[in-house]
Amino acid sequence: MASDLPVVAPDSVHFDSGYLVPNRDKGKDVTLDPVEYLTNILLSNVYDVAVESPFQKAALLSERLEVNVWIKRDDLQPVFSFKLRGAYNMMSKLPREQRDRGVITASAGNHAQGVALSARELRCTAIIAMPTTTPEIKVDAVRRLGGTVVLEGETFDDAQAYALRRAEEEGLLYIPPFDHQDIIIGQGTVGMEIVRQRQEPIEAIFVPIGGGGLISGIAAYVTSILPGVKIIGVEPFEANGMALSFHYGQRVALEWVGNFADGVAVRVVGQETYNVCRQLVDGVVLVDSSQISAAIRDIFEETRNIVEPSGAVALAGAKAYCNYYGIKRGNVIAVTSGANVDFDRLKLVVDLADIGNDREALMASYLPEEPGSFKRFVELFRS
Repeated sequence: MASDLPVVAPDSVHFDSGYLVPNRDKGKDVTLDPVEYLTNILLSNVYDVAVESPFQKAALLSERLEVNVWIKRDDLQPVFSFKLRGAYNMMSKLPREQRDRGVITASAGNHAQGVALSARELRCTAIIAMPTTTPEIKVDAVRRLGGTVVLEGETFDDAQAYALRRAEEEGLLYIPPFDHQDIIIGQGTVGMEIVRQRQEPIEAIFVPIGGGGLISGIAAYVTSILPGVKIIGVEPFEANGMALSFHYGQRVALEWVGNFADGVAVRVVGQETYNVCRQLVDGVVLVDSSQISAAIRDIFEETRNIVEPSGAVALAGAKAYCNYYGIKRGNVIAVTSGANVDFDRLKLVVDLADIGNDREALMASYLPEEPGSFKRFVELFRS
């Protein structure tokens, strides 16, 4: 984590769910060359390993919201996440001598699988530093792909510090999960596919934000081809680094992050990704765990597939945004970014989904530790 950044708590500023935290610096002091990004995205060779993911209408949700909701299914990549695109785009450009020395990275899981698969295809070794809180399904998947897993620290930042230190000591190349032009370019192929696959005008594209690589790539491509389309990021309330960076007008470091959507639980967004987003992204919508869980259920009802919490963040944001602003027409797109869900967490997701869809409510109460307090509580509740 950059030591010179202001440290703020995720709950230091209150925003309503669905409210667009605006990027007031959009288009100011433009230094980005979108044509360079556009050209490199078009020339990317990610399809050596990635597939063009489906683009489908969420018919049930569209009827309920009275808005045409489309889902870009990048949870259907070979590693069940978009992260393969950026990892392979960067690693395929490495000279042979660097591949022979090997690569190292840090990841909560999805980028790790992308690096591991890319290393297997490119015949190089890959060491993956992962937080100890990473779901077991992601750890096992990396090992099956041939990556050497090292569990280090409780957060992504802990794992990243370890990986950077080891890279310097052993001459390995660090493959960043988001903060590098080649990573952004690879992720930008999602935007290229959306532009090619859409058949009607688009009002907005909702994209999950962790470190910012995916939304940067999509924004760089889409805004060059379709400048009228809104690019809107979505973050959990407890991992809202880009939203608060927009609010304060500079990158900030989060004091802590929540791990419900572990794939986007990043304390500091990237420098390059922030530069791109500051110039091209309209703003960020925030959602809570119950809304994310409700979106997981929505995706299951539409597709019979179960995505991970971070994979449903964008759809949760699209729903919250449409409800908050009363939008009742047009076409919106949500990117489902991953499906590496830990099976043991599904019970919590199911319980929270009913709250997120306003089918249930959660009530909390504190009782004094004294005789008769529970009896008085029951009597009050009955009355």
